[in-house]
Amino acid sequence: MKALKTLLAATLLLAGTAACGGTGAASTGDGGAKTVTVYTADGLADGYKTRFDAFTQQTGIKVQTVEAGSGEVVSRLQKEKSNPQADVVVTLPPFIQKASQDGLLQKYDVPGSDHVQGVKGDDYVAVVDNYLCFIANQKAGTPKTFDDLLDPKFKGKLQYSTPGQAGDGTAVLLLLQHLLGKQGALDYLKKLETNNVGPSASTGKLQPKVSKGELLVANGDVQMNAASIANDKSAFSIFFPAAADGKRTTVALPYVMGLGAGAPNVDGGKQLMAYLLSVDAQKTVSENAFGLPARDDVKPADANFLAVQKSTQGVEVWQPDWSAVLSELDADVAAYTKAVG
Repeated sequence: MKALKTLLAATLLLAGTAACGGTGAASTGDGGAKTVTVYTADGLADGYKTRFDAFTQQTGIKVQTVEAGSGEVVSRLQKEKSNPQADVVVTLPPFIQKASQDGLLQKYDVPGSDHVQGVKGDDYVAVVDNYLCFIANQKAGTPKTFDDLLDPKFKGKLQYSTPGQAGDGTAVLLLLQHLLGKQGALDYLKKLETNNVGPSASTGKLQPKVSKGELLVANGDVQMNAASIANDKSAFSIFFPAAADGKRTTVALPYVMGLGAGAPNVDGGKQLMAYLLSVDAQKTVSENAFGLPARDDVKPADANFLAVQKSTQGVEVWQPDWSAVLSELDADVAAYTKAVG
């Protein structure tokens, strides 16, 4: 499988929730063996509701969720290492690799994982495929290139989630490193800081600000932003800024799940993970949540699936080496923080 591959179309008017926001909210459940607790990066709330209801009907096991930013999910696991609370963990790379490295996950060969060609390891596997993107308020038009984002008209009207804290924000830094080199990425982001509102640990919280016009441009991801457009009638469009050579590139940024180390309900967690990666559940990923199935043997044909494919037409998808990314992440984030002051 090639590291770079070309997908299908340009702007998107679709539906969902944020992949990297931080709500810290938990739903309620009965506890014990009849409840599974999921710590998750937000973005899949609509899809979760439908799938979790179906899972409960089939098994009698309720599901409660705790939503947070991608990095915040792992930080919470680390704080609770001596008293684990999570049965299942869902977050973005490289944070899922961080959780694995720190012993916060346990090995589980999820049925169907042999059909996942994307991100997976001994203790984690992709469950929903997704891609980095940017969003623009309708009043801003659609910026064509990364250099367009340096325009003074975006001063105080542009914001991106913070690398090292949010999965989507980390992906922005990685994409610019891929396109410009590490120093080139830092030089660009230092220039962009003139327009940037400031840090944000939550990508999801940027969506309503762009829709209302408080911001004109922000980063996001296709699944989250497509769902927001369709479900919340958000007034923004999705775009992929081009580099100086005119090519548009994005980062593959799937939701990845793992079984929590010391999971209080390990059997229930395994059942839920097997269900989420089952053919029946994977067939509904696009219809319910505007994501793409992680399994290569599931080929939906619903309108949402086709629209997501169309939105990325002509955009190259870069598949990072996430283990290499993780090994350099602390140094890269430190260099980024120093560059933007």
